[in-house]
Amino acid sequence: MKVLGRKVVVVLLAIAGGIVLLAAGRAEWITGTVDGVAGPVRDSALGTEAAPGLAGLALVAMAAAIAATTSGRVGRWISLTVLGLVAAGVASLSVRAIVDAPNVLGAAAATDSGGTATLEATGTATVWPWIAIIAALILLLALVGGLVGGRRWGGLGRKYERPITDPDAGSVSGQRGERVDSDWDRVTLGDDPSVD
Repeated sequence: MKVLGRKVVVVLLAIAGGIVLLAAGRAEWITGTVDGVAGPVRDSALGTEAAPGLAGLALVAMAAAIAATTSGRVGRWISLTVLGLVAAGVASLSVRAIVDAPNVLGAAAATDSGGTATLEATGTATVWPWIAIIAALILLLALVGGLVGGRRWGGLGRKYERPITDPDAGSVSGQRGERVDSDWDRVTLGDDPSVD
């Protein structure tokens, strides 16, 4: 359990789950026949058609895991909540594609043909919705790792910030030894040092 709570493990799990979801989105989720004008036609629905938003959810999951490992306490819990919601959303879309395959295929075929109503269809789910459910479980594993290890994690913190209490923190030596702001600090304050 201790290894699961490490930042790198959480990020790698979320990235692995996201990559699997991106691959699943490009594969055929449902195959079957759709009743068209000329009669039944063989058709299929890709993952992005059967589960709209799948690619977006994959990217959000990866971003949430990275944000969880680099944020402070509040940001971490928000990011982990988002990661859990993404996993639940992926599982829900996948289960819908498995359970209601004919209607999902009919809706995808109608959208492809420019219609708004669902076409009559018969179809069955392929293995890809099940693979997406496995990816959702991987995301849940990353969530568990974040919940276990998150209490011990520190964010990027003040390590990369300049201390505000030190008045000479951004100063450099001038020509006569006096303390002046660096060019970087002048730009930050809205002054353009290249104009001088």
